[in-house]
Amino acid sequence: MILRAAQVDIVRLLEEQAAVALLGPRQVGKTTLAHAIAATRPSVYFDLENPEDRIQLETPGNLTRYRDKLVVLDEIQRLPGLFEPIRGIIDGYRRDGDGIGKFLFLGSASIDLLRQTSESLAGRIAYRELAPLNVLETTEDTDDRLWLRGGFPDAFLARSDRSSMTWRRDFVRTYLERDIPQFDARVPGETLRRFWTMLAHSQGALLNASKLSSALAIDTRTLNRYMDLLVDLLLVRRLEPWHGNVKKRLVRSPKTYLRDSGIVHSLLNIDSIESLLSHPITGMSWEGHVIENILSVAPDWVQPYFFRTVRGAEIDLVLEFGPDRRWAIEIKRSMTPKPSPGFHNGCEDIGAERRFIVYAGDREFMQNDDVETLPLEGMLRALDSI
Repeated sequence: MILRAAQVDIVRLLEEQAAVALLGPRQVGKTTLAHAIAATRPSVYFDLENPEDRIQLETPGNLTRYRDKLVVLDEIQRLPGLFEPIRGIIDGYRRDGDGIGKFLFLGSASIDLLRQTSESLAGRIAYRELAPLNVLETTEDTDDRLWLRGGFPDAFLARSDRSSMTWRRDFVRTYLERDIPQFDARVPGETLRRFWTMLAHSQGALLNASKLSSALAIDTRTLNRYMDLLVDLLLVRRLEPWHGNVKKRLVRSPKTYLRDSGIVHSLLNIDSIESLLSHPITGMSWEGHVIENILSVAPDWVQPYFFRTVRGAEIDLVLEFGPDRRWAIEIKRSMTPKPSPGFHNGCEDIGAERRFIVYAGDREFMQNDDVETLPLEGMLRALDSI
């Protein structure tokens, strides 16, 4: 079992709030983490995909029987009607001075769950997203394996690259055939598979909805619905462009990334590190991998963007800590990274407080113009210390 960094955060939040929602895609390790937390205190676990557990919760008032235990509700989006009675239960506990650490919700979709809980449990719930494994959670000398296989624990820990590829292909198939129809039955599985694969081919590119919808023979509105679904399921990231008060023409379209590099490689049939390093997607796959690792440790209140002007100034990742505090990060797979003129121009445009290059080497050093050059692990430790 891999110790997840999020466990400390979840335990802390349970000491501050009545309920905590742990969000993340399927198979990312939410249930394992919940059981690890539950093992440290009196608790009870309900799987809302299990018919027997769902029957027990047909009368939500039964939950008061577990007043002295942490109640873990897995796949909570299956019974959104529970949130309203749970609010009453929490309020009753609070009146008695006992309203902390009562519920842990696990969910595989973000937007609907956030909307449902924000309407019913405002002021009573905290949120945490569990991302796939990052380089700080894995052992030394596994960086390339993590990049190739991705961060889903079963894919990363598979006995071989071949076994990992089989797991990831089955993961995609399960989403297409079982999970996605539960959220939107109107989505044709084969069309979504083609769309998912197109996004893998265009990893890190600006979203061109017209081009993609034409290739899929669907209208732009339908394509945007598919995109929203994949974003909601925490499988795709839409990285928005930074817009500030600069007197330059800025790119307005978002970039899209499949959030797990292993899923990118499985959709493109890349089954070994040798194949990956010789594939045209190498640079953008590495960029997406680095971005997801960085955002997995960045504080929740940090806003991520990219920056690009029509004249060529560009920053791969902008982390905004506040109105006047920004970090600029350039990502290079090269072992001898040099900041581009466009990166320097972009840093001046946004008023970057710190400038970084994340590269594939293992040393940390400074370059001219105060550019901090460091490996991915060093970047994550810099953020983890905030």
